[in-house]
Amino acid sequence: MGEHSKGKVFSSSFHKNMLQEVVGSDIATDHLLHSYKRSFNGFVVKLTEEEVHKMARMDGVVSVFPNEKKQLHTTRSWDFLGFPTQVKRSTTVESDTVIAVLDTGIWPESDSFKDSGFGPPPKKWKGTCHQVNLTCNNKIIGARYYRTDGLFDEVDTKSARDSEGHGTHTASTIVGGLVERASLMGLGSGTARGGVPSARIAVYKVCWADGCHDADILAAFDDAIADGVDIISLSLGGSTAKDYFNDSIAIGTFHAMRNGILTSASAGNDGPSSATISNFSPWMLSVAASTIDRKFFTNIQLGNNKIYQGISLNTFDLKNQMFPIIYGGNAPNVTGGFNASESRFCLEHSVDKNLVQGKIVLCDSFVVPKETTPLVRAGAVGLIMQGTRRRDVANSYPLPSSYLDMDDGGDVYLYINTPSNNNSTATIFKTHEGNDSLAPCVASFSSRGPNPITLDILKPDLSAPGVDILAAWTPISSVTRAEGDNRFVKYNIISGTSMACPHVTAVAAYIKSFHPTWSPAAIKSALMTTATPMHALSNSDAEFAYGAGHLDPLQSLNPGLIYDADEVDYVKFLCGQGYDTRLLRIVTGDSSSCSEVNYGTIWDLNYPSFALASSPSEYISRVFRRTVTNVGSAMSIYQVKVDAPLGLNIDVIPSVLSFTALGQNQSFAVTIQGTIDESIVSASLVWDDGTYQVRSPIVVYVV
Repeated sequence: MGEHSKGKVFSSSFHKNMLQEVVGSDIATDHLLHSYKRSFNGFVVKLTEEEVHKMARMDGVVSVFPNEKKQLHTTRSWDFLGFPTQVKRSTTVESDTVIAVLDTGIWPESDSFKDSGFGPPPKKWKGTCHQVNLTCNNKIIGARYYRTDGLFDEVDTKSARDSEGHGTHTASTIVGGLVERASLMGLGSGTARGGVPSARIAVYKVCWADGCHDADILAAFDDAIADGVDIISLSLGGSTAKDYFNDSIAIGTFHAMRNGILTSASAGNDGPSSATISNFSPWMLSVAASTIDRKFFTNIQLGNNKIYQGISLNTFDLKNQMFPIIYGGNAPNVTGGFNASESRFCLEHSVDKNLVQGKIVLCDSFVVPKETTPLVRAGAVGLIMQGTRRRDVANSYPLPSSYLDMDDGGDVYLYINTPSNNNSTATIFKTHEGNDSLAPCVASFSSRGPNPITLDILKPDLSAPGVDILAAWTPISSVTRAEGDNRFVKYNIISGTSMACPHVTAVAAYIKSFHPTWSPAAIKSALMTTATPMHALSNSDAEFAYGAGHLDPLQSLNPGLIYDADEVDYVKFLCGQGYDTRLLRIVTGDSSSCSEVNYGTIWDLNYPSFALASSPSEYISRVFRRTVTNVGSAMSIYQVKVDAPLGLNIDVIPSVLSFTALGQNQSFAVTIQGTIDESIVSASLVWDDGTYQVRSPIVVYVV
């Protein structure tokens, strides 16, 4: 999957000729599904296992990998970030900024996407609108959809229209106009808005009912780059770590980078386990999800008048009416072959519908909203869950529900199972809003580092709001998308790194509107070095949870210094990762080589953070080399400030950087020596001139 060779255009016939050498001339046409020929060179093809190996050995082939599926990573947030409605803007340039969203499509009729006051698309725009069951306007200026294998599900809408809701939600978080009195049936009420409401959006629908396929993701990158977008937002990812050029997202984002386009990508929703991050290549921006200072509580009341505070998004009103309550373990579906040890978790088909009908059910675990279908079908009135799961995310359910911790849940269990309480009852109240004084904290579901492929590149890069986010929704998709949910809304509250990613995408576009010539790496550096430091006391995985810290939109606009990098730097990095000259040239399409001159170590990639993996009791000694560019004050003197734990000596040479002009570069070396007694230790390096504080996190850890 390489770049076009200079002056050479690859066509479907070229790809067909290659394919004929593998499968024969008679059936090559039937096997070729799609050719990527706008921004990079590659194709999608049906092959047997034997043919795959034969294709992989051909000259000019970078990599052959299966068309696997990736999954989606799913008002108050902008105010919480200190990014007010009337923030300083470069409105004309922002209006010429085009943001590509690769997702489930868009609902163009949403109030968030009205184009009042917008002029025609910018002249640089080369894209198109696939007007199948959808009409673009001067805000939604592009819409394409992809299904290379042609295998649509019966619930799929065969157009760029969003029938699921996820894409509409992410898009409106980025570019949504101001919509007053938006809410989820009264919850989260306020003005919904995106971070860059004057920007344009181009929609590339790559996700369907069964997921997001590699072939479609690559096709969207191919088009988006050629269409002339400025920033790409990607709230999806895989579940297993792959080598950089065997992964469609790493490939697509590499070609976007070399065309001057930054890709903001969600980290993944497989936390809190370590090394679960799914988007981690150094040329993209990887975003973790954190909480905001708004929290949703749902109280329950028992027949003994005791009230317990749970977490959920409950819009149903039981009008304080008390209903019988039963423990799932007391209602096993015996005829179906289930016992109490299974029914207590409310597993599918495990409870006896005759015993739970008309009752509130207590379950011994967190239940995924879509797995409540048996309870809904059985006519259960409500659901109370108890467990050890961190209660940092409120979920919607197709019936009244609340999630309790084990202590409160244990009280409810005792109340139900006390012999004297023959007629135990309960009710579930509507959700009310409260304050989360601990925010921001990284969400429990947010995927963690370290980087599974390159241990000494810190990932994720930073965190942003991704918990309980209100944004536009698709009115033909219910609140939970679960069977039996008949609530259809224009705005919905959901959580995920998918929700965090568009916040960073919007701020990246905001920065670019003031600094249109900045490279993707420069924008990423500005975002990372101005992020608000977070603390390991509330995030036990430290930088592997939050990277450089929490997004700070206003500070990121003027970072003072930037760590810049371009394609050459990443080529050197890839050489250091073991790519040979032959493979490298196919990828870059030029005369790059992994010679001694063009060989770089991982530790010399000009990254705005520092990570170092070690072994237990190992004495550490490593040198990192970096270069910063002055974008603050022309005449400035920066002094270094290092915060290091006991056992580590961090030396920076030189310790003072003097600048006499904007755009001037200065280099320095960071030497880390010593030993660590913990699995992970955190340090930091700050360049300070009295006006700007340019901070980089330093992480040393035991693999």
